[in-house]
Amino acid sequence: MPQISDSFVDTYRTQTAPWGFGGLGEIVFLRTYSRKNGGDQTELWPETIQRVINGAIEIGVPYTQAEAERLFDHMFHLRCSFAGRGLWQLGTPLVQNMGGASLNNCYFVNVETVEDFEFIFDMLMLGGGVGFSVERAKIHELPKVKSNVAVTHERTNDADIIVPDSRQGWSRLLHSTLKSFFDTGKSFSYSTILIRESGAELKTFGGTASGPGALIDGIADICTVMQGREGKKLRSVDVLDICNIIGRVVVSGSARRSAEIAIGDPDDVLFLRAKNWATGTVPAWRSHSNNSIYADTYDEILPELWKGYNGNGEPYGLVNRKLARRAGRLGETKTDNSIEGFNPCAEIALGDGESCNLATIFLPNIESLKQMREISRLLYLAQKQVTRLEYPYEKTTKIVAKNSRLGQSVTGVLQASDKQLNWMPQIYEYLSGLDEEYSAQHNLPKSVRLTTVQPSGTLSLLPGVTPGVHPAFARYYIRRVRFRSTDPLVEACRSRGYKVQWDMGLDGQKDRTSLVVEFPCESPENAILASEMSAVDQLEWIKRMQTEWADNAVSVTVYYRPNELSEIQEWLKKNYKNSIKSVSFLLHTDHNFPLPPYEEITEAEYEKSVASIDLSVPLVAVGSDSVEFDDCNSGACPIR
Repeated sequence: MPQISDSFVDTYRTQTAPWGFGGLGEIVFLRTYSRKNGGDQTELWPETIQRVINGAIEIGVPYTQAEAERLFDHMFHLRCSFAGRGLWQLGTPLVQNMGGASLNNCYFVNVETVEDFEFIFDMLMLGGGVGFSVERAKIHELPKVKSNVAVTHERTNDADIIVPDSRQGWSRLLHSTLKSFFDTGKSFSYSTILIRESGAELKTFGGTASGPGALIDGIADICTVMQGREGKKLRSVDVLDICNIIGRVVVSGSARRSAEIAIGDPDDVLFLRAKNWATGTVPAWRSHSNNSIYADTYDEILPELWKGYNGNGEPYGLVNRKLARRAGRLGETKTDNSIEGFNPCAEIALGDGESCNLATIFLPNIESLKQMREISRLLYLAQKQVTRLEYPYEKTTKIVAKNSRLGQSVTGVLQASDKQLNWMPQIYEYLSGLDEEYSAQHNLPKSVRLTTVQPSGTLSLLPGVTPGVHPAFARYYIRRVRFRSTDPLVEACRSRGYKVQWDMGLDGQKDRTSLVVEFPCESPENAILASEMSAVDQLEWIKRMQTEWADNAVSVTVYYRPNELSEIQEWLKKNYKNSIKSVSFLLHTDHNFPLPPYEEITEAEYEKSVASIDLSVPLVAVGSDSVEFDDCNSGACPIR
């Protein structure tokens, strides 16, 4: 079996990877993808690549020795990458234990049964993101809620249920709770005496335990939602609340993060008002999902939706399921009636229980059409093999194997050259032919979809390219990253010369639990800047990428100003039905944050900051995951 050897890796140890944004890319790698490789030592970049390529070979990816070594070189020089989950998990025991669930970022599920709530909980606890439907036609299948059910927590060893200290234990408690309200009508008590306290290390998956408190509070809040519907069926907002509470349980007190998208009916006013924060009555847990509506035509969009675009609530996204089912790239019929919804960032339309299967090409770093073709093929071989793995839920294993859906993405689009942009249609045609040939040779189903554009918030920081098809923030800017105050990497950043200061709240008071490191960043000269793009310009880029590259969908958070809303509506009237599969929006606002994630600076300020930084000072990974990139604020999925 071919393998990346230690001697081969040694030839790269003295080389420096082209990390982006003045060293920020290296910080991202150390905090997000580097794993411990024995004792307190953690991987350096060549060792991580060695682990993941050898891990890919272990699951059956048919690389030759030469191919494996070529892929190593491409990854080292940041021309491409497996999905973030692949960087984190390939070559670890969890792949053997969890199969494809350890390598796929996101899922979609229709909420029709108790097991579907469990599916969401399980996948979030495994570090994935989940999209879910709150359509009336789906949630109507849920039974009426039983009356007089009480679920009580007792810190004792003789409760009705002693919750095991495991992901499965937490999931079974949720199952028992919902079963009591939907089916048996029986009350019960449970105990959490076996669950580790907050901060304990999660050795298999990584991160830290959230402790029993998050679970106890979550079960109590779910019970309150259910008790409010005794003798009735759940409404869309009730299902939304339960799923959002589940998301809060997963993320509370832990290094893990959750990403959810809820998709509802276009005429469900109750759902459309679910995140109207200005009322002061919206539960805080509803912040744990982005919300969208299913709208196959512009005419299905109610005036109520646009009320969320005035700054009092959150603007809801739009999902065109009919177009997603009918077309691959725009103008090409590629029928896929298994599609039910989307993953949280909405770049992949999925069936019930289906998962994303991603990889990324860093387009600005590609040197030739031949090189891009080789990279696309090597990523394809790994992605195709992932579709052959088992998953914890049978319906996921079946639909993944049947659809063999892939999502090969490009990022850095708005700083790529015209030549690089023109390669994309050619690579799509090559990839389509490759899939047809390879699938026939190996008796595999053809992939129903092949390409996409992710938001790529975190991965794009490695090489320092613009994320997905989003513009650069500014020509020169400060990128602020938050760390726990106890994180040892902060001192290493300080040693390099980066500015470090205490975080600060809106009241101007210092937060002694969090430190902020400032990274001076310069966007490439050819990168399109946010200030140079209107909302309609961004929509036109979605249409272009949906035509030339993505047969799945294009994930973009369109930034808009209030005076652009009428232009957005007019563009959507003309283009939405046949050009947009998914889109979300975020209002440009003047903020009052004392230390915002991004802040534009002058060239002189940038040069002054850079002059104080010494990138030759080595950084050592310490294996935790306390870094905060604020990806959700920019619309980029936070999942590894």
